[in-house]
Amino acid sequence: MRQPTSILKEILLPWQQRWVSDPRRFKIGMWSRQTGKSFSTACEAVTDCAAQGQNSSDLWVVLSAGERQALEWMEKAKKWAQALKFTVDSYEEIRGSADALISRAEIRFGNGSRIVAIPANPDTARGYSGNLILDEFAIHEKPFDIWAAIYPSITNPLTGEKKLRIVSTPKGRGNKFADLWEHNEGYSKHKVTIEDAVREGLFGPCGAAGVRALPSRGAMVGGALRAPRSPWDRLAELRAGVDDPDIWAQEYMCEFIDNTSVLLPYELIGKCESETIKDDGASPIYIGMDVGRSKDLSVIVTAVKLGDVLAVIDVTTLTKMPFADQLEVLLAKCGHVGSASRRTGEAGRLPYGNRVQGVRIDSTGIGAMLAEEATKRLGGRCQGVQFTVASKGEMYGLMRRRFEERSIRVPVDRVLREDLHAVQRVVSTGGSVTYSAPRNADGHSDRAAALALCCLASRSNGPVCPPFRFNLNTASPLD
Repeated sequence: MRQPTSILKEILLPWQQRWVSDPRRFKIGMWSRQTGKSFSTACEAVTDCAAQGQNSSDLWVVLSAGERQALEWMEKAKKWAQALKFTVDSYEEIRGSADALISRAEIRFGNGSRIVAIPANPDTARGYSGNLILDEFAIHEKPFDIWAAIYPSITNPLTGEKKLRIVSTPKGRGNKFADLWEHNEGYSKHKVTIEDAVREGLFGPCGAAGVRALPSRGAMVGGALRAPRSPWDRLAELRAGVDDPDIWAQEYMCEFIDNTSVLLPYELIGKCESETIKDDGASPIYIGMDVGRSKDLSVIVTAVKLGDVLAVIDVTTLTKMPFADQLEVLLAKCGHVGSASRRTGEAGRLPYGNRVQGVRIDSTGIGAMLAEEATKRLGGRCQGVQFTVASKGEMYGLMRRRFEERSIRVPVDRVLREDLHAVQRVVSTGGSVTYSAPRNADGHSDRAAALALCCLASRSNGPVCPPFRFNLNTASPLD
C-alpha cells in the first residue's frame, strides 16, 4: 500500500487537505458546488480504514441524499482505494429485487474494515454504530428524524468514540444542517466558497498568493480567443452561465437563501410503485414529453387512466436524437404515422389510436418548435407548456397530489425512482416556490418532468378536447 501522506499531497487541493488532515471528532463542512465534498470525505474514510491493523472492525457509514448519490460516493471510495493500493476484498449492493431501492452498498477491505453507504432514512440509519458521514445533509429527507436516530449511536460510550462528518452546500435555514452550522460551536467548521476554491487552485494557479486579477479580455482572432483564460475568467464564465443571483449566492457563495425540501420522498414513491401495471386496451391515454437535445434527455411518459388512477405504461428516453425524429416517435405513440411511412404506403400500427386524450409538451427554449409542429399535427388535444414558476408549480403540484392520494402507479424502476426523488421544492425568503433538480450524467430529472406533464395532461378540470378521429387508410386525422 502506498503511504497516504505522499499521495494525498499529490491529489488533494489545499482546502481538501485541510479537511482530511483535521483530526477532530466532530467536523462540519459548508462547501460550494464543484469543490469536491464527496471526493474529500471518501478520501478520509478510506485512509482511516487503511490505517487500521489486520482483523479490524473499523466501520464508516455514509448517509447520502438518495441512492444515486450513495452509489456515486462509493465509486469515489473505490477509486481512492485503488490510488492507495489498498486491497478491496469485496463490494456488494443489497436490494430486495433487481429494481428495488438499495438497502445498502458495502466495501470490505483486506484488513477487515468496512464502508457502508445507504440512502438517508431514519430507520436504516438507526441500525448502525460506526463513524458517520452525512453527505449533502441539507437535502436529506426528514433530516431532524435522521439526526435523532443517529446521534445517540455516535455518542454511545459503550461503542467507543465515533467520528462525525457532515458536509453540504447550503439549502436554506429550515433544516438541521443550517441549525448545526449556525448554532453549534462544538464542531470544527470548514467553509469553502467557489472564490475560496479558485483562489487555492480549483481552475489552476492564480498567481502569487492567489491574488485576484481582473478577468482578462483576451484577443479575438478569427472568432477564437487567442489568450488562455485565467481561473478568474473561468469563474466569471461560470457565474454568467448560472445567471441567477440567488442560486449563485447559495450554491456557490455558501449563503443561506431559501428553504429546500424533497418533493417526493422515497416512502411516497414506494407506495405507488407496482410490478403489475397493465393497459386495459380501452381507457383514455395521456402523454407528457420533456424535450432535450444535447445535454439532457428527451423523455416521453405514456399513462392510461384507469378510473381515478393514472398508471404509467411506458417511459421512452431519446438520447441526442434530432428533433424531426423525436417528433416522429411522439406522433407514432399518438397514433399518427409520419410522412415517411405514408410515402411508402405503410399505414402502420396505431398504438393507442383515438384513446389519446391529452398531450403536454415542454415548449421552453429548444422545445418550442417541436411543440408547435406537434400541435399542428395532433390538433387541440396537444398543447405546449412553457416552464415558468406558475406552470411548474401547477404540474409538480398535481404530481405530488397524485402520489399523496395514491392515485398514480409507476413501474418499479431504479432510474425513474431516482429522477422523481431528485426533484426539490425550493421556497425563497420572499415566499415564492420553485422546483429544481441537480444535473448529472443521466440528465436533469427529465423523467420526472415528463411525468409531471403527463399529470397535467390528465387533469380532470383541464380543457376538454374533441375526440381524435383517424382515417385508418391514411393514418391521418380527420377534419
